Amino acid sequence: MKYITRTVWILSLVSLFTDMASEMLYPVMPVYLKSIGFSIVFIGILEGFAEAIAGLSKGYFGKLSDHSGKRVPFVQVGYALSAVSKPMMAIFIYPAWIFLARTIDRFGKGIRTGARDAVLSDAATPQTKGKVFGFHRSMDTLGAVIGPALALLYLYFKPEDYITLFYIAFVPGLLAVIATFLLKEQGVVKSPEHKPIKFFSFFKYWKESRAEYRQVVGGLLVFALFNSSDVFLLLSAKQAGLSDTLIIGIYIFYNLIYALFAFPIGILADKLGLKNTFIFGLILFAFVYFGMAFSTHVYLFLVLFFMYGVYAAATEGIAKAWISNISDKKDTATAIGTYAGLQSVCALFASTLAGLTWFYFGMQTTFLLTGFVTILVAAYLLLGLNKTNLV
Repeated sequence: MKYITRTVWILSLVSLFTDMASEMLYPVMPVYLKSIGFSIVFIGILEGFAEAIAGLSKGYFGKLSDHSGKRVPFVQVGYALSAVSKPMMAIFIYPAWIFLARTIDRFGKGIRTGARDAVLSDAATPQTKGKVFGFHRSMDTLGAVIGPALALLYLYFKPEDYITLFYIAFVPGLLAVIATFLLKEQGVVKSPEHKPIKFFSFFKYWKESRAEYRQVVGGLLVFALFNSSDVFLLLSAKQAGLSDTLIIGIYIFYNLIYALFAFPIGILADKLGLKNTFIFGLILFAFVYFGMAFSTHVYLFLVLFFMYGVYAAATEGIAKAWISNISDKKDTATAIGTYAGLQSVCALFASTLAGLTWFYFGMQTTFLLTGFVTILVAAYLLLGLNKTNLV
């Protein structure tokens, strides 16, 4: 696998360790916050604010990375902030401090995302980007399997000992930071522009970008507007009568399928086309949501979450590989950062829309509406784009 270079390996291991730390806390975060006095509303505000910070900063720091001609410092600082935030949440339990710690974590993600994905893009050729991004997503998601599994194992022996778990999560986070110092700057071409970068200046890139970039990303963002949080899928399983343990088990199962399929699907994507692979993923997503509207049996949920894992493997890394292929090399971090930032903003609206639809019209309507819109987006990407986008 000569296309999986030393740089790709390092970034993949960094992502594995970081996701292990983050996902170790994912099952216990709401419980921990409630145990120290946070209301459900306050938890929602906290998560919404943190994700908004991450989303908006992805575009800015992607633009800043391209402007400065540097990648590695953004990767190092971004992962360091996320690592430090883990023990911070256990040191003090004051709401303002928790807000700060959670914001630092998401801010770190915003700083590193565009630069990291640009490094991955530069380490690949247009013919191997599916493999490279697929391998990275596979390793990243493997951390999302190991993390919750370790958390469940620890809490089995030490029930409700959430504080210690935050300190334990700092260990893989620290390993990720140490690994970033093995990265070497690859000599990115510095932007000739000397104007200071404003926080929302990445929106300007939308106007300046290629028409095919706007066409592709426009379709992806419409999908993002209806692609709500996975919490709604888990809530559906809960309403069907599955136990909390089984629901966490299904979530781990989904991540395992994602991790196992991301790399093989990336290899296929380089042969069949990134666009075709992404559309296949969208069709799977639509089937999952149509199925969720009527699912009541544990075995059907297993089938649907299996398909959901394959969908994720066929879209998340593939989307970034596709975008990097239709943008100028000098703007790679800006292009991916702008997409990731706008996608995060759309995700906030998506979950709000899903929640309101669920409340007023019921669970079935929520899932059927999402599935229908996804089919429309797949049709647009298949029939409505120029032939030049068949990459």
